[in-house]
Amino acid sequence: MSELFSKSRLDQHPSTLRNWQLQAYNDFAAMLNDDENAYPCIPGKQGFLADHLRFGFIPDPNSEAASRELASLLMQYGQISRETGKYASLVVFTQPLEGVQKKSIEEYEHVFWELMNKVNSYDQKAWPPEVSRDPSQASWEFCFDGNPYFIFCATPAHTIRKSRHFSSLLLAFQPRWVFADINDSTPFGLKIKKAIRSRLVEYDGIPAHPSLNWYGQKDNLEWKQYYLRDDDQVPAQCPFAKMKL
Repeated sequence: MSELFSKSRLDQHPSTLRNWQLQAYNDFAAMLNDDENAYPCIPGKQGFLADHLRFGFIPDPNSEAASRELASLLMQYGQISRETGKYASLVVFTQPLEGVQKKSIEEYEHVFWELMNKVNSYDQKAWPPEVSRDPSQASWEFCFDGNPYFIFCATPAHTIRKSRHFSSLLLAFQPRWVFADINDSTPFGLKIKKAIRSRLVEYDGIPAHPSLNWYGQKDNLEWKQYYLRDDDQVPAQCPFAKMKL
């Protein structure tokens, strides 16, 4: 079974990791610790520094083992996430693809959605009633074991949107409850959104993707935010819609 790690444990016991795992974690730590080129997700950086994040590692994302182990991580994480701190997130590193031609952003997009489709097949619990099972509805978002999540994906193929670039395919799952005080109905939410957008534009060097918005707004679809391309294009329909929900 896949194992969850805290920052403090990884920092204190790096020898427990395989080479690719240690490299991925070190790359992530360097990205979040870079003060000169500050990563735009303020809650993510605060969560990392405060040891609120939990980390996991899965093999080649194209393998069946990857979906099985990611499902295991989500099952474990859903049971302990509220105990980890208010800036909770599960960050999952995937084993780099070796011996294959460099993938495009669209190819990584396919890998991401196929992985999430397979993970969904391991979910034995019904989605919360307030979450639509139709991705074309504003209340839809990915759920596992009854827990709704916002998903963030980064890949080696992203070069323009630097905030979506990472040395291997990276997934971050933010529990919906984290956003209870970070939304458009709170002064804190509006303030932090403005700060993140400003830092995002500076970090990427281009305007924020038009799909970025608040969960639940009528003109917002969550799935469009999970995987952003370098340009402003989005798939014609949610790749998750083909699943039997």
